[in-house]
Amino acid sequence: MTYQALYRVWRPKNFKDVAGQSHITRTLQNAIVGQKFSHAYIFSGPRGTGKTSAAKIFAKAINCEHSPVKEPCNECAACRGIQDGSISDVIEIDAASNTSVDDIREIRENVKYASSSVPYKVYIIDEVHMISNNAFNALLKTLEEPPKHVVFILATTEPHKIPLTILSRCQRFDFKPISNQAIVDRMKTIIEAENVSVSEEALETVALAAEGGMRDALSILDQAISYSEDIVELEDVLAVTGGVAQNVLTEIVTAMYNKDVQESLQLLDKIIHNGKDPGRFVYDLIYFMRDLLLYKSAPSLEGLLERARADDEFQSIAKKVSNDWIQEAIMQLNQCQQEIKWTNSPKVFIEITLLTITNRYNDKEQPTTTSVDQDAVIQLNQKIANLEKQIATVQQSSVSPTVNQSVAKEKRRPARSGKNSYKIPYERIREVLKEAEKSALKQVQSGWANFLSKLKTMNAPAHATIQDSKPAAASEQALVVAFKYEIHCSLFMDHKDTVESVLTSVLGKQLTIIPIPENEWKELREEFIQKQEKTSPDKSINQPDPVVDEAKKLFGDDLIEIHE
Repeated sequence: MTYQALYRVWRPKNFKDVAGQSHITRTLQNAIVGQKFSHAYIFSGPRGTGKTSAAKIFAKAINCEHSPVKEPCNECAACRGIQDGSISDVIEIDAASNTSVDDIREIRENVKYASSSVPYKVYIIDEVHMISNNAFNALLKTLEEPPKHVVFILATTEPHKIPLTILSRCQRFDFKPISNQAIVDRMKTIIEAENVSVSEEALETVALAAEGGMRDALSILDQAISYSEDIVELEDVLAVTGGVAQNVLTEIVTAMYNKDVQESLQLLDKIIHNGKDPGRFVYDLIYFMRDLLLYKSAPSLEGLLERARADDEFQSIAKKVSNDWIQEAIMQLNQCQQEIKWTNSPKVFIEITLLTITNRYNDKEQPTTTSVDQDAVIQLNQKIANLEKQIATVQQSSVSPTVNQSVAKEKRRPARSGKNSYKIPYERIREVLKEAEKSALKQVQSGWANFLSKLKTMNAPAHATIQDSKPAAASEQALVVAFKYEIHCSLFMDHKDTVESVLTSVLGKQLTIIPIPENEWKELREEFIQKQEKTSPDKSINQPDPVVDEAKKLFGDDLIEIHE
């Protein structure tokens, strides 16, 4: 006996065999039993979901000798004749090869004749969207006023191509992609009857690869059975589908998350050399990431996973990675998927994408609304640690008489109060002035405009607090910034960490920003200069500047105005 493919042998013969479409089969059964079925139907949906099978079962049910019944008996002459195609009153037409007006006119001429051997003449037109517009117009009148003994069933995968005038004259049923579980259950019934051994993982992988189509699932299963020896294992299914095993996808995601570039690229190279399709790999990886995100967001929705099984390794990696990391990775992979469609070197684009994900994103350094580059965040953390050490050192050190006098002067300054009051750290600023260098200040001033521009793009509120300020003095560890008013200093403190991080990324070194109102800065600076002149007249802060001296010689003292 000639071998028949599984999808042909196990084509549904009853409504109960149509997997995953109970919302349609139940409606049709009730209509048949109540003798209230329509004269024209549209069955739309993805390939392999049971459209033409349901149409043929419907034709048997309404013509069954025991009608009205919910299921055809498949034993009477009418059912057997429709099943084997010997009854001419049930006509299956492939619209892809019968698109002309003449083909439709022939149907229109024949519908007027009564059926010869069964009560109803049924026209099943597959891929009806392929019919030309003129042919649709020719069919329109027949659909509008058909004979009582005729039923039209129009099947299509692209219902949007059918004219609205046709759609409005038919009852439409949308066949949905069959769930993975429904496909697995149906395949278990088939392999049990066929006496074939298939592992649970293999069945699940077949269902995943079928993408909601039962016919595709049975075709893949048929291939895997032929490929395997005694029992169909996961490796057999992956071999015939070109898919990538879940454990490999888990390893790649783990390597990317751990920033292990070498491991990521080696795994990719191994996959390509094993003959896997690059496009299929990206497709599988996107859906694996999608399943990770879904599982992390709602573990109870495990049944909705499309490319993954929630095994121990999957649950382990789900606990490590963050939602933001997964979302960014999916965006990169989606862009890669678009690019490899138009290139002869898909591996190159995949490698670039893996490098981007591996080097750019990490769970420990997630970007936020005020984020900067990764290195700046690391430097900020180091700077905080250094500051904590400096504070501890200052608290432990003894205070000199000079410092006591300075503290006394500070106490004599009028106290400030109010919601936005800012306590000026005079002593810290004096320490900066002692270590201040003109070269350090010039470096800050040269990069200030670039710093403000970058800060504005990354965090507008933070930029607003510092845009009217100016660098006043700088050492290797700190920067004194003069603000116009005290309230600006208070507002700045709310964004201090962000501003310092951006400044670090621009200058390439860590600086602690110390804000001070402009008036207080002038007083403090003058006080410090006077003290320096008294204690070290030879090392005054105002050392002669040869450029200034030369300018005075050329233009005179009256025309020269010096700005620090």
